[in-house]
Amino acid sequence: MRYFFYLAVFIFTSSCFNVERDCKSFKTGKFEFNYIINGKQYTGSFIRKDNLQIEYYNGKTDTSEVRWVNDCEFISKIINPKSMAEEKPVHIKILTTSKDSYTFEYSIVGDNKNKQRGTAKKID
Repeated sequence: MRYFFYLAVFIFTSSCFNVERDCKSFKTGKFEFNYIINGKQYTGSFIRKDNLQIEYYNGKTDTSEVRWVNDCEFISKIINPKSMAEEKPVHIKILTTSKDSYTFEYSIVGDNKNKQRGTAKKID
């Protein structure tokens, strides 16, 4: 009987938890993110204007077309790819948001096994 009580309390309290996701406020703006290459951490930035994203990282600039699937998911594809790897679109899903940042999950479209996570902070 005690087991049933604890199980009911757990189910009740866990079902009341809602993850905050105000994705619309992150469709446009200037953002900063951290990434790791060969064990060293770097900071990059990007500017997103609804359907266009300009990324600045590792001394490079890339421009991507952004196609929103819904308010919290979009597909990003580099406009002028320089390699076969850059030709593949990337699926980005915003998982959680806060006042000035969001946590996201991303992977190459069609590759559901190699998902990675990151955080972007809105700076403008």
